[in-house]
Amino acid sequence: MSTSHLASKSQHHCGRFASFATRREWLRRSACGFGAIAAGALLGKSSLQASANREITGGIHHAARAKSVIFLYMDGGVSQVDSFDPKPRLDSDGGKNPRDLFKVDATQFDSVGNLLPSLWKFKPYGESGIPVSELFPHIGSMVDDLAVIRSMTSEFPEHTNANYFLHSGSGLQGRPSMGAWTTYGLGSENENLPGFMVINGGLIPPGGLDNFTSGFLPASYQASVIRPDPKGLSNVSKAEKNDQMQRRKIDFTRTLDRGLVDRLRGNDAVESAIANQELAWRMQTDVPNLLDTGDETVQTKRAYGFEADYPQTRIFAAECLLARRMIERGVRFVELTCPGGNGDRWDQHGNLRDGHWKNAVSVDQPIAALIRDLKDRGLLNETLVVWSGEFGRTPFAQGNDGRDHNPQGFTLWMAGGGIKGGITHGATDDYGYRVVDKPCTIHDLHATILHLLGIDHTRLTYRFSGRDFRLTDVFGNPIHDVIA
Repeated sequence: MSTSHLASKSQHHCGRFASFATRREWLRRSACGFGAIAAGALLGKSSLQASANREITGGIHHAARAKSVIFLYMDGGVSQVDSFDPKPRLDSDGGKNPRDLFKVDATQFDSVGNLLPSLWKFKPYGESGIPVSELFPHIGSMVDDLAVIRSMTSEFPEHTNANYFLHSGSGLQGRPSMGAWTTYGLGSENENLPGFMVINGGLIPPGGLDNFTSGFLPASYQASVIRPDPKGLSNVSKAEKNDQMQRRKIDFTRTLDRGLVDRLRGNDAVESAIANQELAWRMQTDVPNLLDTGDETVQTKRAYGFEADYPQTRIFAAECLLARRMIERGVRFVELTCPGGNGDRWDQHGNLRDGHWKNAVSVDQPIAALIRDLKDRGLLNETLVVWSGEFGRTPFAQGNDGRDHNPQGFTLWMAGGGIKGGITHGATDDYGYRVVDKPCTIHDLHATILHLLGIDHTRLTYRFSGRDFRLTDVFGNPIHDVIA
């Protein structure tokens, strides 16, 4: 089986908050640690697993509220004024020239039309009474579990750079993704599955696979990309029917690789390849069972949307159900991309009504079912769910019926994993254009995610090219108002 983009449990419990460049360097400096690993190898996998669990627990900086993360990535940028940030003033002033009412900055395509009222009505949901657009009736039914952040900002108005920023805390290509940082900090709870997995429903976002890269972190922390279907990972079936024969082949390959490592001393590419080969062997047992949803009830699949009329709903339903199955099996960080097809990305520069409606129909029912399912199984309290795009949209029209990019104010929401449900945080102005209360940055979002996982974002560092790097660079603070 192909072993690229695989993460390794064997490296997940090494060098978590230290600045050592490689596992081999760490072993050379830690005689006791070397002895412990050697003893674990002699005593068997259970002893090594116990040792790893103790080290992971010891690496957490404070009590964790969440054990894992599901990131629902809304590729293209959802319009905040059409989803979770209602603006009556925008509706009443529809058709007016925005420049007569407020300062308008240059947009991505410099196409500034008249104010465009929301195309969908809002109504309050739940005991909290938070208003949600009619685009999201299913998610609206779960609003008492959500913390809706209406004051998020980005630094980039273009998709690729904004995607890198959202995923890695930098608008530049090549920095480690937040999923890679998370598994670098905490490891995986399942040695037979990667700690960081991306479920690709058909669309890889602008910026490509670098949104999921390990960057300068060891290669074993890069995401494994998988499709939401029974054959979602190529070549996952065993090459040999005889387990003993295949085990001998793996052992022989490892012996050859170890000889190369001894000559190259501290070469991350070789060491990660060895770790990935071992993980690939173990995945041949767990991945087919993970992808086979035959043990799920008809009622569960129906709730997620497996029987929905719209095909993109069925795709995203499979993504959400697979995400829950991954969380149950100890995968640390799961990201879902938007389904391909007619629903496509949320990037409606024209035909907003049709495009946003199709996207909402694709994701609304599956996401609500995921939250409810996690809650019913007692998993929501320890699973942080994050819903966000890379930026928002303008309150004025692009052309007749579109909206341009708007990084100056947009909405995301979080649920579970230590989040205070049924609240809103921050505000944009009367038109949903700029943040005017409790502004938040992507660095704050990352700091909050790490905080809920038990990690102080200022202490999760990695030395590269002569300096210590971190996910939040030198910025960011946890958004404590949304933490229970």
